[in-house]
Amino acid sequence: MTAETAKKASQRLCDEVIAKGMCVLCGACVGQCPYFHINRIRGTIQRIDPCDLEEGQCYLRCPRTYTDFDALYRMIFGVPYDEDKLGVGIVREIFLARSTDPDILEKAQDGGVVSALLLTALNEGMIDGAVETRMDENKSPRGYLAKSKKELIECAGNSYEPSASLEVLNRIPEESDMKLGVVGLPCQVLAVAKMRMHHFPNRVSMDHVRLVLGLFCGWSLSPGVFHRFLQEKFDLKEVVKFDIPHHPAHSFDLYTSNGKESIDLEEIRQFINPSCQYCLDMTSQFADISVGSGRAKFRGWNTVIVRTEIGTKIIEMARKRGMVKTKPIPEESVHHLRKAAMNKMKRAAAVIEERTGSHDDPGYFHIDPRVLERLRDDVDAQQKT
Repeated sequence: MTAETAKKASQRLCDEVIAKGMCVLCGACVGQCPYFHINRIRGTIQRIDPCDLEEGQCYLRCPRTYTDFDALYRMIFGVPYDEDKLGVGIVREIFLARSTDPDILEKAQDGGVVSALLLTALNEGMIDGAVETRMDENKSPRGYLAKSKKELIECAGNSYEPSASLEVLNRIPEESDMKLGVVGLPCQVLAVAKMRMHHFPNRVSMDHVRLVLGLFCGWSLSPGVFHRFLQEKFDLKEVVKFDIPHHPAHSFDLYTSNGKESIDLEEIRQFINPSCQYCLDMTSQFADISVGSGRAKFRGWNTVIVRTEIGTKIIEMARKRGMVKTKPIPEESVHHLRKAAMNKMKRAAAVIEERTGSHDDPGYFHIDPRVLERLRDDVDAQQKT
């Protein structure tokens, strides 16, 4: 990147991502940067001053700017991004899992596997802390660096709002030698992958990120308007858990010490973050391990996809230490997961094509033309049915 281009980086980020409603609020552009900040009331990233620096970090690390899937796959997995990676991505192993720790299960969204794996990594010295999301007393999600079992459990659960948690990663001093784990949604995991590819000298070394756990995600809810909607209806300080149960349920549930209250899911859909329609990834393809719900058939369990050697290592540790119990996942469930992930990719590709106005312009994501054609063929076939 030339100095002239870099000086325009923050303006390009504003023009190409923020102004066009494509910002996912991952936090990759904030933390150390004095020119961007999070407007927590509106739930947006805002530029507060023109930037004349030459690095252009904000633009390069954003998950909605130019992203070379093949280059990232070769860096992380050592293989190209080909037709077999469409949808779910690399799968070394896939199974159902559940934490064995009652403290974790009491707070967990599903099976508590993310907390159990992070605790295993802490206990084994693989990491010293984990970049996570923790809700404050008003149930607003914030990035948080958890360094103990107690803090990990405080981060358990789901708010269904993005947290800009990568802000915490950016705030870690350059001289720090802390070994880190990162938990994130697919967009945040993609941003971490781009951070690894585009390292800058005034940031903590991404070599210190030893474990990346990705979450399954269909969409998130716009934090500004959705949070205000909840505040008008409920005393959020009394809420202990949010949940969107799977079929046949059709609700957004809030749990308090007095029981459960529900909102029809159709009333919630109006708050889906517009940027989610551009997301190609349901299962956090660039993570070491991806974790999702066991769905209605396996309530209280997680679906786990192991993708890397590091992922295999931490799973083996957790099994050996009795931190998790696992069982096979039915092939039918795997089929449904692959279909859902592929359908999300198809929908996003169609939306991006509509936005660019070109059948040959894939927007921010760039893959081999033959792989793109395969995806386009699937999109065309889906539109005809």
